Amino acid sequence: MKQKKESSSTDVTGVSSSRRRTLKTIGTGIAAATAPVWFPRAYAASEPIKIGAQLHRTGIGASYGRWYERTATAAVNLINEQGGINGRPVELIVEDDGTDPKRGTEVLEKFATQHKVDVAYGTLFSHVVIGSSPRAGELKLPYVVCSEGHHVASGKLNRYVFQPGITDVRSQVISMAPWISQNLGKKVTMMFPDFAFGHDHRDYFSQAIAEQGGEVLELIAVPPTETSFTRYFPRIPRDTEVLYHVMVGPGVLTFVKEMGQHFGKKRPEIFGFIDSLEAVDLATPQLEFLEGTYFWEGNPRYAQADQSDFDKQYRAAVGVDGKGASLADPKDVSTYSHMFACWESLFIIKEAMELAGYRSVADKNAFIEAMESLQKFDEGLAHPQGNKIFNPKLHQSFGHQHISKVGADGSMEVVHKTSIEDGLYESDVDYTQMAL
Repeated sequence: MKQKKESSSTDVTGVSSSRRRTLKTIGTGIAAATAPVWFPRAYAASEPIKIGAQLHRTGIGASYGRWYERTATAAVNLINEQGGINGRPVELIVEDDGTDPKRGTEVLEKFATQHKVDVAYGTLFSHVVIGSSPRAGELKLPYVVCSEGHHVASGKLNRYVFQPGITDVRSQVISMAPWISQNLGKKVTMMFPDFAFGHDHRDYFSQAIAEQGGEVLELIAVPPTETSFTRYFPRIPRDTEVLYHVMVGPGVLTFVKEMGQHFGKKRPEIFGFIDSLEAVDLATPQLEFLEGTYFWEGNPRYAQADQSDFDKQYRAAVGVDGKGASLADPKDVSTYSHMFACWESLFIIKEAMELAGYRSVADKNAFIEAMESLQKFDEGLAHPQGNKIFNPKLHQSFGHQHISKVGADGSMEVVHKTSIEDGLYESDVDYTQMAL
C-alpha cells in the first residue's frame, strides 16, 4: 500500500522528507536454501515480477558472470521464500551479453520487447554498461547494474540507470590512497586495463595519491584481452616504491605469475585490486611471491575472525566456504569481492518496488522515484557486505573498503577497513532533475 503524503522539507542530501523511507531489515533467523525454489507457496498474484539478468556467460567476464548468476539465483530463491515482491514471485530471466557492448544493447532490447521484463539488472564490465545504458534510457527500462566503474556517478548516463549495490572506483581509490601513501610508499607505478574501468583507476588514483603528496611515475595501460605481459614489466621505473596493479580478463593468472618472475625476491611494495586474481586460488603454484603483498577487496574472500552472522548466512546461501571457494568444489574459487553486488541489488529492487506499490511496468516511474528516495542500507542479510549510504542524485552507493594482506598459505587478512566518509566526494550531478 502506498504511503500517505507528508509535509515536505529538504535535508542536506537534497531529498525531501516526503520521499524518505526506512529500509526494512531482514530477519537473521531465516535459513537460506541453496536449491532452486522459484514458487514455494501460493502468492496473491500469479504473474511474476520479471527481472532480466544481463550477465557475462561468455567473453572475458565469464568467470564473473558464472558467479553473478549463482548469486542472483540464490537471492531470488530467498526473496521468493520470503513471499516475493508485493505478494508476487520473482522470475529471473538470464541472457548472455558476451561481455560485449553491442550484444549488451541487444540483450536490453530483448528484455524489453520479447521478455517484457520489469527491470534489467546485472552486468559488470564497464564498457558493457556504458554501451548498454543509452538503450536502456531510450527503452525507458530501469537498469540496475552491478558494476563498479565511475560511469553511473559521473552523470554520463541517464535517469534509468542505477548502481546501488556496490561502490564505484572513484570512491574506492580515494578512500585507500591515504593508507597506501602512509604505509607502502609515495612513488607509484600503475598497471591497469585499457578501457573505461582501468581509466577510472588511472585518473582517480593519480589524483588521490597526488593529494597525499605522492606521484605516479609511470602509467602502463594493458589491453584487457592480453595473454602475455612480459614486455610491460621493463617499463616499471627502478625508483618505484609501490606497484599498483588491477587486471581483468582471461590472462589474470598469467599476469601475476609473470610479475613474480620479473621481480624475483627484489620487488617494490605491491598493492593490487583483487580483480587481478578474482576466481583464482592464491595458493596456486608460482604465486608464493604474493606473500606480504596487499589487495583491495570489496567483500573479503576469506572469512575473518570477526565474521558476522550475515556473512555466514550469505556464504551458505550462495554455496561458498570460508575461503571463498565453492562448497561443491574447493578448486572453484568465487568472485567474492564483487558478487555481493548482485545479492544486495536484488534486495534493493525489492525494497523500492514495495515502497512504490509496484504492480506492472505502468508503475516504473514510481519505482524509479522510490529508488531515489532511499538514503541508506543497514548491514544485514540483505546487505552482508556492510552499511552503505545512497546518494539519489548520483544513483550511487558509498560503503566500506577493505585492504587485505596475503599470508604464507595464500590466505588474506584484513588489515584496514575504511569508513564510509573516507570515500565520499563532491559532485554536481543530479539525475533526479532529468525527465522520465
